[in-house]
Amino acid sequence: MSHPILSEFDIVFAGGGTTACVVAGRLAAYDPSLRILILEAGKHTLNKPIHVQPYQFPFNQAPTSTTVTFNIGNPSPRLNGRAPIVPCGRCVGGGSCVNFMVYTRPPASDYDDWGVNGWESENLIPLMKKLETYEVQSNLPTHGYDGPIKVSSGGCKVDICDEFIQVGTTYHKRQYADDTDDLETCNTYSPWRKYINGTTGRRSDAAHHYVYNQAHNQNLQVWDGKRVKRIIFEDKRAVGVEFTSDPVSCPDEDQSLSIVRASKLVVVSAGTFGSPTILERSGIGAKAVLKRCGIEQLVNLPGVGENYQDHNVIFVPYLAADEVVTLDALWRGESIPQGKHVLAMIPAIYNYPSVESLAQWNSNGKSLIAQNGLDSKIKWRPDHEELKAMDPVFQPRWKEFFQDRPDKAASLEYPSSSQLHDRLLLYSTDFPSTPFFFLKFFNSFTPVSAGSVHINVTEDGKEKMDFTAGFLDDPSDIVPLDFGYKKTREILRRMASYRGEVAAGHPNFPEGSAAACREASGPVDLNAPDIVYTAEDDEAINQFHRDIVQTAWHSLGTCAMKPEVDQGVVDARLNVYGVSNLKVADMSISPLNIGANTYSTALLIGERAAMIIAEDLGIDCMDLTRARLR
Repeated sequence: MSHPILSEFDIVFAGGGTTACVVAGRLAAYDPSLRILILEAGKHTLNKPIHVQPYQFPFNQAPTSTTVTFNIGNPSPRLNGRAPIVPCGRCVGGGSCVNFMVYTRPPASDYDDWGVNGWESENLIPLMKKLETYEVQSNLPTHGYDGPIKVSSGGCKVDICDEFIQVGTTYHKRQYADDTDDLETCNTYSPWRKYINGTTGRRSDAAHHYVYNQAHNQNLQVWDGKRVKRIIFEDKRAVGVEFTSDPVSCPDEDQSLSIVRASKLVVVSAGTFGSPTILERSGIGAKAVLKRCGIEQLVNLPGVGENYQDHNVIFVPYLAADEVVTLDALWRGESIPQGKHVLAMIPAIYNYPSVESLAQWNSNGKSLIAQNGLDSKIKWRPDHEELKAMDPVFQPRWKEFFQDRPDKAASLEYPSSSQLHDRLLLYSTDFPSTPFFFLKFFNSFTPVSAGSVHINVTEDGKEKMDFTAGFLDDPSDIVPLDFGYKKTREILRRMASYRGEVAAGHPNFPEGSAAACREASGPVDLNAPDIVYTAEDDEAINQFHRDIVQTAWHSLGTCAMKPEVDQGVVDARLNVYGVSNLKVADMSISPLNIGANTYSTALLIGERAAMIIAEDLGIDCMDLTRARLR
């Protein structure tokens, strides 16, 4: 069956997320004559408040949102029969336009662990510096000061930041550091920087700073609302892509298939869920997966869709003093709170800021509009006493991966001055209706468990996704979560703003337990004894985590950059094994998990991919003063 060929470009990107914008933008700046097309299923994000105003980030996670895709996993006995839901960006700029904007970089050794030629940290650090403008401190050796992506402290600071750090450096006996994202510092309390422009107060995303700022270049095109179905090959050479209007973004448009040709290269950049499924629909993957879907195999690559990895996150609510400033009132369109306000059961999501906050943001980029509610953190490693208190099942993992590597964090722990991060809190009737509360959540940085993402078909022949998250499949993965609940509870109940726990959002401890959650009139003394948990309490914590653990929105690994014999999908230059003129560039290529939020690595992969492709095309990109983006 023939389909209309709409046009021909030099390079076609199947997917328009974070990494695609970086690669396409860099290449267009290196050589403006290159005809580059980005096909993105989601809609444009240019200057839309939900994407550029930082405080609006939770609205992208609303159940009715079309700026993310909610990928539903297979039910898991390790999650007490739950089916995990993993959102991913679904708009031009992808995750960079919908994420929490937190600036976290993994230790340099994480990249060295990949063991891939050209991707060692010594080769990547110059690119890390190239992509950012670090507005917080000057003259730091691992940070950049002239790149397109801005890093700042945001538009203002919220109260609980200093409290968390003060208790952490006294009760928890850890050090303080201004910068724990220097690629090596770990296990210290620090401020948490943000991907927010400190001057304008706007989100700093890949779409605006790599693509939209090159609107003058008519050779760089973005077609939104276009869903890529498969890659077109001629004798195993990628020559184009087949696509259709996306039914979610463009429900009223013709759903017939079209083809656009690529004379030089096709780059699959559809993310951890999209990239492996595009490859499989194109005949690249495991024989069994393709056969059950009636797809003729072009290349046998059993690693496609395997190696799915993520971070595990837990949200736990605590009550705060009436005078604590949070983002909640701003999300409801109120002025900054003074005294108590109603928080429970919000009938709709109100993303209209107060007049005062909006005026200040428009004037100087400040106010809570330029905030995400996340101002402090610790990349935590257990000390000797904490290790002894943890379940012994974690010990082999500790000795293998952490013990002799002091730059590796076991988890990230932080408070949030807001209550809308989790959809549970938006729609639960069990939460209190008057006092403000903030959340404390933490995520395991190095889970052992892995899952998979594949295509499948329903009984009536329609395509569906076969997604296994693998959360908590390895028994060691839940240990940092169980211990983290206890440790962070001790930290939070010593903070000046603490007024107790919201029992409905905590483990269901047995009646009469010393660990029972309740409201409080104030914090406990810094030197108060820790809560003593019984075996029954520990089981309640464990079951609580299995009931509520979820994604940290950090999916990666399903088109791993590894040797083909080790279930790799792409080589060190991002070429898909077994075909030509086809690369993958996004978080799906990460062969191992990383100890950080993934935005920094998605940007980095984009910069490295742009350099690789430029070299392949004979473009000199080594002069870092060229192709400067803002």
